[in-house]
Amino acid sequence: MSIQQVDTVRDMIYLSYSNLAMAHTAVDKKQEKYGAFNYMIRSRLFKGLKTGSMNMRTIFDDEKIKLQTGTICNYCGSTHKLSIDHIFPQKLGGQDDAENLILACRACNSSKGKKDLMEWMNFRGQFLPIMIIRRYLKLTFNYCNENGLLDKQIEELKDLQLPFRIDLLPINFPKPNELILNICEERNTK
Repeated sequence: MSIQQVDTVRDMIYLSYSNLAMAHTAVDKKQEKYGAFNYMIRSRLFKGLKTGSMNMRTIFDDEKIKLQTGTICNYCGSTHKLSIDHIFPQKLGGQDDAENLILACRACNSSKGKKDLMEWMNFRGQFLPIMIIRRYLKLTFNYCNENGLLDKQIEELKDLQLPFRIDLLPINFPKPNELILNICEERNTK
């Protein structure tokens, strides 16, 4: 997938979401590395999203996973001293909507603080669970859609005060065996 295909904010979100789907299928199948099937998933999804023949799944799917995860930190799996974290920090304009809220232990919540989620992920030097990144991408898409930003050039967003960092959307994902789908799954395999 060439970078020339990424002109707008919509394209950038679709590219990140398509790469996430590629990673998801590989992690789901417990692959060591990405193969032709994974790249085909990415390519078809990206093309389908761009042409409108496919859509990103709703955040409802993520809400079900959030409920199934239970009372654990969605970042590290701790069950101690839990609090509510805003995926999009309130300081950056994140809302008190259920879609933007997630359980986090006080250590993770404090470490993340007012940072953008992807900025915090880079600061930690460790990829977050795929389901958290998926939720972040959907929140980013929804925010951009509601605020007329999807068809803007990526550069046009750099001077705006936004609850996310478009420049930090994950495009490259680690090997599948270095990723987890969600914390609940990780805890069940140990």
